[in-house]
Amino acid sequence: MNQYELRHVVLPTEIDELDHVSNLVYLRWAIRAAVQHSAAIGWPTERYLAAGEGWVVRSHTITYLRPAREGDPIIVRTWVPSVDKVSSIRHYHILRATDQTLLADASTTWAYINFQTLRPVRVPAEIRAAFGL
Repeated sequence: MNQYELRHVVLPTEIDELDHVSNLVYLRWAIRAAVQHSAAIGWPTERYLAAGEGWVVRSHTITYLRPAREGDPIIVRTWVPSVDKVSSIRHYHILRATDQTLLADASTTWAYINFQTLRPVRVPAEIRAAFGL
C-alpha cells in the first residue's frame, strides 16, 4: 500500500473558540495531504488539468477522537486502498506526532471526471499504477 504523510504544526489561526483545532481544519489537512500525495507519485494538479480530467470529492466522513491544540505537531497519514471504474476511496489517520495518538479517522470518496463535461470517466490505468493498485 502506497502511503503518504503530511507533517504540520498546528497554527494559531487553526484554533476555534473552544481552544482546539476547528473541525474544518481537519478537512483542509486531509485535502492537502491527498493533493500532495498525488503530486508525489507524479500526478500534480497541473497534470490533471492538462489531461482535462481528474478527481473531485463526492463525500467525506470524519470521526473526531481527540482534540489537537496550538503548537501540536500533526501527521496526516493517507492512502488509497482501492480504485474502481470511476471512483476511489482514500483513508486518513490524523495523529499527534509526539505520542502517535489518533486524533481523527477519515475517508473521502473521490470521483474521476472529465472537467469539460463534469461527467464520470474511467480512471486511467497509469493512475491506478501510480497509486500502486
